[in-house]
Parts: sequence; C-alpha cells; structure tokens
Amino acid sequence: MSDLTLYPADIAAMSIGQLAALPPEQKAEISRHLDEALAWLKQARAKFDAALDAAYGEQARAARLQAGKDFGVVHLNEGPLRVTVDLPKRVAWDQARLSEMARRIAAAGERVEDYLDVEYSVSESRFNHWPPALRAGFEAARTVKPGKPTFRLALVSEE
Repeated sequence: MSDLTLYPADIAAMSIGQLAALPPEQKAEISRHLDEALAWLKQARAKFDAALDAAYGEQARAARLQAGKDFGVVHLNEGPLRVTVDLPKRVAWDQARLSEMARRIAAAGERVEDYLDVEYSVSESRFNHWPPALRAGFEAARTVKPGKPTFRLALVSEE
C-alpha cells in the first residue's frame, strides 16, 4: 500500500474532485492519517499551551492584577518575542435561579423579556414521544436543518 501514500502537500495540491476520485484504499488511508494527525496536533497544542502557561502564566496574572482586571488581554515581552495572553471571561447562569427570577418578574407585572434573554426549545427525543395531536400543535414552531455530515472510512478487511 506504500505506493498509494499521499503526503499532506499532495493532498493540499489536489482538487476536491481529484480527492473524490481516489481509489477506496487511498481514501481510507488519508482518512486514517488525517485523524491521527488531528489527534497528534491536539495533544501537541495542549502540551505547548501548558508550557506557555508555565513560562508566562504568572507574569500574565501579575500584569492583569496590575491593570486591575480579572480577565482580558495583557501583553508581555521576552526579548524579541511579544506574548499576548488572553484570558476570556466565561459566564454561566444558574438556570433554576433564573427561572425563579423570571416567575417573580412576571408576577410583578413586568415583561420578562425586558430583563432576560429567553429562548425556548424542545428536546427532539421528548418531541418524538409526544402524541401526534400534541406534536401537530408545535410543528409550526419547529424548523429542521441538516447538520454537517461526518464520514468514517474503513476497508472491509479492517472491520
């Protein structure tokens, strides 16, 4: 199978049509190699990010503290290297408490939408188990769109 091997530069230079026309063995090999490369890159990125945190994390925390902020961007310099460290803010809301607050807002005669972003949804499994008459009432509010397809390749002899 070594005569079938395509290297990353070969794949990048090929059109989608050329890749689609490859023999099954090459498609399986490319898929396997890309999965392995992605896993390796993900591991390498995580390891290198940990090394960057070990090298610059404390400096970045001190710079953020000096700037009087808990999150956001700080810039550090190490010789000719300019290091930009961004610590994004991740906010999570307690859904049960927000629900209770929404009830209190509504009970006070206020519009909940003036205070909270409200998004309604129905789980697909719940919807599918409803009786037809109930489902029919919700159909007009439901839109189904396709997601991104995924492909898994395996040569029959490998299964």
